[in-house]
Amino acid sequence: MATTAEFIEFVCAQVAGIGALRYRKMFGEYMVYVEEKPVLLVCDNTVFVKMLPCLNDLMSEATKGYPYAGAKEHYILDIENSDLAKDAIRALLPVTPVPKQKRKNK
Repeated sequence: MATTAEFIEFVCAQVAGIGALRYRKMFGEYMVYVEEKPVLLVCDNTVFVKMLPCLNDLMSEATKGYPYAGAKEHYILDIENSDLAKDAIRALLPVTPVPKQKRKNK
């Protein structure tokens, strides 16, 4: 089951005010960018964040799962808890790089 447009809009509403938000549809699922940094992966109406050391304390009680076949294990973010979601993003922003632009072939 792919993520619905309504769910991705709900995710963005829950973290509104944290910074410049946008999302991009990829393979039927979504990546949410904050300040142009990819911080939330939304698959099957579930929000995932990478398992990084900066989140260990904050997400210690979180469920873990795989966003898609072949992916590394991620934390599952309780997006209904807006404060937790914003805290997770605040922790991720300093350690998440802005993706490099891909060069176009001539």
